[in-house]
Amino acid sequence: MKRRAALYVAIPLAAAGLVAGPAAAAMHVCNQTSYLLYTAVGYESGLNMLTRGWSRIAPGDCATAIGEKLSQPAYFLYARSSQAHSGPSRAWGGPIRLCAKDTDFSLQTPVGAANCGTDDAFLMPFASVTTRNAAEWTTTLTEFPNLPTPDAARQAGIDRLLGDIGYKVDLGHQRGASARDMALAKFRARMKLPVNASTTDLFDALETQALKAAAPAGYSICNDGDADIWAALGQRIGKTLVSRGWWKVAPGACAKAMTDALAIDKVYLLAEKHGNNHLVAGPTKFCVTDIQFEIFGNARCGARGLTEAGFAATNTNGLNGYAAHVSNDGLVPPARQLSQARTPK
Repeated sequence: MKRRAALYVAIPLAAAGLVAGPAAAAMHVCNQTSYLLYTAVGYESGLNMLTRGWSRIAPGDCATAIGEKLSQPAYFLYARSSQAHSGPSRAWGGPIRLCAKDTDFSLQTPVGAANCGTDDAFLMPFASVTTRNAAEWTTTLTEFPNLPTPDAARQAGIDRLLGDIGYKVDLGHQRGASARDMALAKFRARMKLPVNASTTDLFDALETQALKAAAPAGYSICNDGDADIWAALGQRIGKTLVSRGWWKVAPGACAKAMTDALAIDKVYLLAEKHGNNHLVAGPTKFCVTDIQFEIFGNARCGARGLTEAGFAATNTNGLNGYAAHVSNDGLVPPARQLSQARTPK
């Protein structure tokens, strides 16, 4: 018998939840948000936890997360927004920490393992989806304010990606629909997409162009821990050392601290959380303050009314994009570079 459930999970950087919808087969995940989402699932199998990802789900669509008959009382789900979107990334998850990778993965680890056993895997915060031993289940990801229908989510997703690319889509005024139509017509003409191109083809083209505009260039800070972190960066610009902060990064989310392609050998990172002001730190000194700052020069911090802090170096030599992952225990080695780990399509 098909079942429904309502499970609301707090997520970083956006108010949203997990709610059940009509199930089609096995375990489906539906995307009723304006974001292109990549999802990962996990479940227990004997003494091991199996996790796999990533499945892309366009706004308004559903994907099969587990294709066979369900046999467990609970499964685990994590979702993140595509790197194509501008602004802070969004994540849908919960308190259960399971292993994942930046690229496509299928992992088997002991239940309750404190680490993932491989350098390129790391713990991420999954939400528990209680199916109560139902053979079929569907979970729907939403955002706040809620989009009322899959069609509304699909249209909002197209609008968001057009904006990510740089088209003017003014949805705050009555002329928003005409602005959207004009922007979409220009995009179709630019990409030589026929009018009858499928929605899948349209989202593929939109994401490809948005990735060129927003990622993989730049520097992102990803929080793989279970509490908010605050991060600051340091870099050398010409002969001057410059520090900037703070970026607040919620658990399971990433913040894009630099959006331009990297052209420097090192970026220096400082990360703090409640109770640990040296979560990520190192020997290279920069000046900081307790409030948002941009400081040129790292000399005489105290005399300038500033505080001196040690930053850790991350190697960006030869890369135009980089993602620094910070766990509960500090910087995760080796760091995974965005230019080498583009989100799979």
